[in-house]
Amino acid sequence: MAAVAISAEGLVKSFGDVRALDGVDLDVPEGTVLGLLGPNGAGKTTTVRVLTTLLKPDAGRAVVAGVDVLKNPNQVRSLIGLSGQYAAVDEYLTGRENLQMVGELYQMSARDAKARALELLEWFNLSEAANRTAKTYSGGMRRRLDLAAALVVRPPVMFLDEPTTGLDPRNRMALWEVIETLVEQGTTLLLTTQYLEEADRLAHDIAVVDHGRVIARGTADQLKAQIGGERIEVVVQLPTDLEPALAALTPYAKGEPTVEPHTRRITVPISGGARVLADVIRELDGRGIVLHDIGLRRPTLDDVFLSLTGHATLGDDDENADQSADAARAGRKDS
Repeated sequence: MAAVAISAEGLVKSFGDVRALDGVDLDVPEGTVLGLLGPNGAGKTTTVRVLTTLLKPDAGRAVVAGVDVLKNPNQVRSLIGLSGQYAAVDEYLTGRENLQMVGELYQMSARDAKARALELLEWFNLSEAANRTAKTYSGGMRRRLDLAAALVVRPPVMFLDEPTTGLDPRNRMALWEVIETLVEQGTTLLLTTQYLEEADRLAHDIAVVDHGRVIARGTADQLKAQIGGERIEVVVQLPTDLEPALAALTPYAKGEPTVEPHTRRITVPISGGARVLADVIRELDGRGIVLHDIGLRRPTLDDVFLSLTGHATLGDDDENADQSADAARAGRKDS
């Protein structure tokens, strides 16, 4: 069994009357990706900020890379990489200078920092823009530069807080490939995201957060299976085939079928997945019913959110709590 790289027990954090975390428990095995998902204000970013030492919890315990977050925050910072929702780059430095600066802040020699910067610029397809100031970069380039900065010291644990927000599909997919490569190399990732397909593709496990608590945990397939909801959708070629097709499908239904005469579509709730789909196809073919289309629709992660939280889509992030957190950080002294 893999060792646990990130562990949180009973994390609590309040900002005035806002209880951002209400007893969060998490564990992420080494070399895996945990997708942290939830509706707006759920507590995702607050969780990340606690685990990365940017916020102190009111209660609870957290260990990252074997180090207690509260007892040894400086050591934790030396073992993690963090890429937030917005690219944290110096606009007046070049891409190369940004990365070299990060390396030198981590006490790398100037020579090693420069070599690492050039390596990362090549990996993130930024070599041609290495000597341009970051303010001339596109949004996608800034996001790649920000992620590269988080990797300067090859951290064993990474926290990616909505890393592809605002990117076009091509740049988003390019970053997904980078993230997949990191995991193949053994990096442990905690990923918050508002893109359901991102969690489906990247996360080994998903934790659904709402009102500061983890309310569900499992793989994407396990979460979808919890709510059921498989459907067979059939579109017949001829309107006259609607009635006999409905008669053929009814014995397989686990609920009330729906018929849309104008689209010649029949939707039937079922259980049994692909096996039942194969049986239905044989039944319809045996009755001589010509199909325009047929398919098995499984629940999506959006269905999971709607079922678990009452929210059909994800928000951008923990907006109210984040604003309170910013105010709290501005007002408190560094420890």
